[in-house]
Amino acid sequence: MQDALAEVEPEVAPAQLAENAQGKEDRKDKKRVWRIRTVPTSLLKFRAFQKGRGQPEANLKKTRERNESLEGRCGLGCMVIPCCQRLNNIYCFMIFYCLLVTSQGIVFGLIDLSIDTFQKAYHLSNVENLLLSLTYDISSCLIVVFISYYGGKGNIPRWITLSSFLVGFGSLLFAFPYFSDGNYQSSINIEDICQEMKTSKICKKSSSFSTKYIASFILGQTVQGIAGMPLYILGVVFIGNSVATHSAGIYIGLIESSVVLGYSLSYVIVALLIKGTENSTFAFSGEDTDGDQRWMQKWWIYFGLVSLIAWSTLIPLSCFPHSIRGTAKIKAEKRKQPNPFKLKIKDQEFGTSLKDLFSTIWVLLKSPLFICLTLAKASESLVYIGASVFLPIYIENQFILTHSTATKIAGFVLFPGGALGQLLGGTIASMLHMSCKALMRFVMVTSVISVIFFGFVIFVHCDPVPFAGINEDYDGTGHLGNLTAPCNSHCKCSSSFYSAVCGRDNIAYFSPCFAGCTLSKTFNHHKAYYNCSCIQEGLTTSDDQGDFIDARPGTCDTKCYKLPLFVAFIFSTILFSIFSRIPSTLTILRIVPDNQRSLALGLTYVILRIFGTIPGPILFRMVGDTSCIFRVTEYCGNKGNCRIYNKLKMAYLMVGICSICKLITIFFTAIAFCLYKCLSEENSDTLHIPVKNLKVKRKGKN
Repeated sequence: MQDALAEVEPEVAPAQLAENAQGKEDRKDKKRVWRIRTVPTSLLKFRAFQKGRGQPEANLKKTRERNESLEGRCGLGCMVIPCCQRLNNIYCFMIFYCLLVTSQGIVFGLIDLSIDTFQKAYHLSNVENLLLSLTYDISSCLIVVFISYYGGKGNIPRWITLSSFLVGFGSLLFAFPYFSDGNYQSSINIEDICQEMKTSKICKKSSSFSTKYIASFILGQTVQGIAGMPLYILGVVFIGNSVATHSAGIYIGLIESSVVLGYSLSYVIVALLIKGTENSTFAFSGEDTDGDQRWMQKWWIYFGLVSLIAWSTLIPLSCFPHSIRGTAKIKAEKRKQPNPFKLKIKDQEFGTSLKDLFSTIWVLLKSPLFICLTLAKASESLVYIGASVFLPIYIENQFILTHSTATKIAGFVLFPGGALGQLLGGTIASMLHMSCKALMRFVMVTSVISVIFFGFVIFVHCDPVPFAGINEDYDGTGHLGNLTAPCNSHCKCSSSFYSAVCGRDNIAYFSPCFAGCTLSKTFNHHKAYYNCSCIQEGLTTSDDQGDFIDARPGTCDTKCYKLPLFVAFIFSTILFSIFSRIPSTLTILRIVPDNQRSLALGLTYVILRIFGTIPGPILFRMVGDTSCIFRVTEYCGNKGNCRIYNKLKMAYLMVGICSICKLITIFFTAIAFCLYKCLSEENSDTLHIPVKNLKVKRKGKN
């Protein structure tokens, strides 16, 4: 036994002396670097290279870890500002970082609202509409792998600074068509009452504005896609490396909730700009050209403000060093902790060549655990995508609200449900110090609860409103599915223009023309229609001049008061559904090696886009098309907008698709849980002690 100790101690003593000498060397190096702070970094790198020459290959990994843990000082380039060093911490970084992320969230909301309004006004084809919507996802997928791999090996704050500039620049590209061309309106006039057709110059649209809009938005979406990758991939990795393991959930939750906050704010703030009118399919009228131009010009103001917000973070973010203060201590503590399961590639080192990139990708894709967690995250994202795309349409048609009111309600539901869900999900995971298996259990439990709430949502719907020509046959004189009846056949009405009115008989009509109205008056900005040949029954009311009003603009009241109950259920559904997003991200970060985290998130992003965000809008638009009862006639050779939906079918389809997505999330998470349990030893998140340490222990026991 003593002989064995005698063999071990001579090896330990030189190691301790070498460690002490190395510590003194590091302190001297720090002092030297501080004295020559203004010397170009290339000279410092050259000095480190000369110093590292001749080192054994076994020490290269230690040298790399020591360089990564080197904390820099806050400053702009070679200028170090002493008074700013107190700001060199994760809290100040998070303030500017979340502000930047919120600004891009606002851009996302403005883009969706602007595209929706533009599509209704200019009747874009499905290909053009999808191209405008999916350019961000496609462009980001093409570059995310390269940015995540090479950016993860570089200076991440510099990448985020680049994102700050690109977010502002991309926002200005979206504003360009609005302030560069004053001719916004389409030469279309409104068809109003019977025998007074006001349709003129149909299909002679402002082609210059349309072309500028499509080109600017495609380019802007591409720039935003490039800007988003350092934000949501490298930024998450940087924060994960700068905070304790069980605190990462709170910070990542703040980041994700900031995106949702910005997106929802854009819905609430810009809802008043949605000029798709309260009950019509078109946005422009030749009778109010000046008002339409003033409305359209407001869009560029919002995009310009977002650019200023994003660029306000440019200088502060550029001042942060490669590693902020406190990172070295946190990394040292993490190295002392037991290593979690790392996909069996913990000790593999990859370079910067393309061969190393594809080798790393192949190693990650060979892991069924990683693939299952990524697919679960992709299916879970479909629920929130469906809510953001389909919820405003659903609320508008289910509860007969105006488009702007429905958009506001959707924004109020998405904001607290999405933002609080992600923030609370990350906070709960951090406060309870959840292990990987506990995180996967949390995902499955919250997904089951959200499916239960989806089941309650399906019972909250309203009865359809009587609509002439759709579910009412003009008192037996017409036919279902045909808006024309003997009472309005002489009016030569066109179904290209939807402007619903409610008759005194509590029946909705497609337009005043289809109601047979021959006279209209406006009192206090409220319009009323008279002498409607299709309206013969109902209580009569007179105006200030004694004339009897037959119809008023808007769809009839459904007398359905279930909207508060629906909001409560859909809020709970989104809340519990979003609970699982941060735990899913944390699980992926923990099962991969530290030096492969950025690439793992990049691959997750690609899979999430391919199976989630890219097919998601297409899927939910198909749901809307299948539940459509009546669509306006062909307009300028393009497919018209759907105006009347089957409410019950819409409810079943929305709830069914979202429930299936959550069940897929549960399925893949359960498989990942079983795989992790089988691959880990004794239901623990730790690995065996490395073999080289076991040899020393066995040597001491002999």
